[in-house]
Amino acid sequence: MEFPEKGANFLEQIIIDDLKSGKVKSVATRFPPEPNGYLHIGHAKSICLNFGLAEKFNGTCNLRFDDTNPEKEEPEYENAIIRDVEWLGFKWHRLCYASDYFQQFYEWAIELISQGKAYVDHQTADQIRETRGTLTQPGVESPYRNRSAEENLALFEKMKNGEFEEGECVLRAKIDMAHPNLNMRDPVMYRILKKPHYHAGDNWCIYPLYDFAHGYEDAIEGITHSICTLEFENHRPLYDWFLDNVSIPSRPHQYEFARLNLSYTVMSKRFLLELVNQGFVSGWDDPRMPTISGLRRRGYTPSSIRRFCDEIGVSRVESIVDIEFLHHVIREELNQTTSRVMAVLRPLKVVIDNYPEGKIEELVAENNPEDPNYGTRIIHFSRNIFIEQEDFMENPPKKFFRLAPGREVRLKHAYIITCQELVKDSSGNIIEVHCTYDPNSRSGSDLSGRKVKGTLHWVAEEVAIRATVRLYDHLFTLKNLSEMEEGKTYSDYLNPDSLITLDHCLVEPSIAQAKPFDRFQFLRQGYFCADIDHTPEKPLFNRIVSLKDTWAKIQKRE
Repeated sequence: MEFPEKGANFLEQIIIDDLKSGKVKSVATRFPPEPNGYLHIGHAKSICLNFGLAEKFNGTCNLRFDDTNPEKEEPEYENAIIRDVEWLGFKWHRLCYASDYFQQFYEWAIELISQGKAYVDHQTADQIRETRGTLTQPGVESPYRNRSAEENLALFEKMKNGEFEEGECVLRAKIDMAHPNLNMRDPVMYRILKKPHYHAGDNWCIYPLYDFAHGYEDAIEGITHSICTLEFENHRPLYDWFLDNVSIPSRPHQYEFARLNLSYTVMSKRFLLELVNQGFVSGWDDPRMPTISGLRRRGYTPSSIRRFCDEIGVSRVESIVDIEFLHHVIREELNQTTSRVMAVLRPLKVVIDNYPEGKIEELVAENNPEDPNYGTRIIHFSRNIFIEQEDFMENPPKKFFRLAPGREVRLKHAYIITCQELVKDSSGNIIEVHCTYDPNSRSGSDLSGRKVKGTLHWVAEEVAIRATVRLYDHLFTLKNLSEMEEGKTYSDYLNPDSLITLDHCLVEPSIAQAKPFDRFQFLRQGYFCADIDHTPEKPLFNRIVSLKDTWAKIQKRE
């Protein structure tokens, strides 16, 4: 195998060196989520990294459920994780469960106890926490620390057999209560939880802690490169200690990279769960959520997320990625791949007085100016049409080039119209605009010789389909949520305008028959996706992203 080193990130370079030196014969990675919530875009980066490295070096990648906590894990989350990984386009080598290794974990715990390297501690969780020490003060040894191996083996057997209650005792590693790394100060290996496990059933009432199980799972599966985010860097000595002190079948190594931090977004399953449980969002797949399921429902594509994860790169330096780059990536893709249609979100009626009553004219409209292969479609024009309310002003400012009294605009794919008068209701609101059109100005065969600065989208009254449209914005108002004011929480920065629902929109009839997840560019409005609940009888569209490319402007300015 040839290893092109130019442009390799630091993890790829490590793998290249390991393969060249013969340290490893083939690459084996894993993506190990805990099934206690839905995956978010930060997990997508890890998925793309682990599966991507395996693909690049002709290796394997396991999907492993780190299911060691029956209190928080559910089949719903497991199913959602499988769905997300498959949707992103990855295939695992093996589907694995930490709970399938519980017997082996137990045997390795017995091995550590027999060596005098683990003991049963009857202190409470609070006592263990209080005696752990600080960065400047050593911890205090447990009064149960120096029990004999025989006594600890007997007590651990009782733990396993359910003879102790929850919280009555734990199994701890016997390392060093004065170690400068707090993770090495006799960490807990096992706790008692008398709850059925969603995958393992009622076979166990003791469950391993993540730090204890993590390295052993990798060893059992023959993982060569165990890739974690930087917050686990200080856990690596403990990972290695557990591996070094039992008879393992293989020796994995842990490497760390910087996790994804995204502006206006929180990357915490715990807080995302709070948003769901407290009703701030409609569910894990709410299109405002940074979950993969939320992004999917909003209209993001697997290819856009994979490109985003690839282009932000991999490093060991913590940073925050501007969410505008994510918007830029999907916008660039959809510009090439979506049909253009017309949708009026806040309708204002326009009557073209000199157009024949009852006449419905067929006009030809291109579907995608970026790609002629998308072809054309027929749209219908009539005397009564609707435009956007914001496209008309009674007293416009100087640079307003849309419709106003005495002014003319072109209707996209149709004619030039001139405003003659307007109609108001009893409250003074404009409810109707009367115009005339120039029959010689039809798009594609314009003989009028006139040029106008403004072009408006529209829909004809006779054929317009009523639809509901959801406009999404950032879920939070603070760009960097690590900069919250003291005493405030995430909920203090929830954006009240993160969702605007418009129920009286009018769209072309061509998109009423759209299927869920079909995507379109609504001219001058943005890119939209038919929601999972969309039907021809009740059209429902989610705005994926606006047309305004803030990221491109930032890059140009820089």
